[in-house]
Amino acid sequence: MTVRLHPIALFLASLLPLSASAEVQLDTPRAGWRQGSDEGAHFIQEVNYPASSVNVAADQAETARIRGLIKGVAKVAEKPARLVVNGISMPLKVQEDGRFDRPFVFPSGSNNVEVRSPDGQQTRRVQFYNQGSGETPAKLRVALSWDSDNTDLDLHLVTPDGGHVWYGERSLANGAAQDVDVTTGYGPEMIASPTPLKGQYLVYVNYFGGGYGDDGNAAVALTTAQITLITEEGTPNEKQESFLVPMRAPGELTLVKRFSYP
Repeated sequence: MTVRLHPIALFLASLLPLSASAEVQLDTPRAGWRQGSDEGAHFIQEVNYPASSVNVAADQAETARIRGLIKGVAKVAEKPARLVVNGISMPLKVQEDGRFDRPFVFPSGSNNVEVRSPDGQQTRRVQFYNQGSGETPAKLRVALSWDSDNTDLDLHLVTPDGGHVWYGERSLANGAAQDVDVTTGYGPEMIASPTPLKGQYLVYVNYFGGGYGDDGNAAVALTTAQITLITEEGTPNEKQESFLVPMRAPGELTLVKRFSYP
């Protein structure tokens, strides 16, 4: 005897693998209004080679953190999740137990954070308003992420007066400073300035180290850097520009962009 399922039952059955594949839980940030604060915000990670998992400080402020869990992540393909912050999309490191934790600098005003499961089927999105704590908002921000794990790329910014911001000199007298330095796949690293000088800027990316597999042995060295330039962040005049640059071997230092401000 042949058993025929009702079309609706067939449709619901087809959805089961998707709903069972992963479930995104976002612990922070939370929706609504909140008061920003730089207290307890740590953005510099310890350096480990081969690069280790994300080293977020245990007392990292919730207002400067993206943290959560993707349940059932082991059932999907071995690739990163996706993080989208205010329109900037980047890979997101997920631990074996499905947890993710990233330090992040949020601008004052309205913010949107979205986390997508590695299989792309499940999404969690949150909208919140970050009330600044008196700090001057960044008028210029450069963000770097990359697409390979166990790898460290470093962001460098040369300012019009010849200043050089990088992990070895994280702040300059002209106001430019490195906000976030992540030493593992997949970033992000950020350099920002609330008072950018007028003139030409140079953006470099250094393939500092990595190219390792999970076993610590050398793996494929090629990684692709994504650089995003943001000006007048959080205002009606905000502009974003993103571009991709292949990085081929550890030790490589590449000039990836020249631009003028304003």
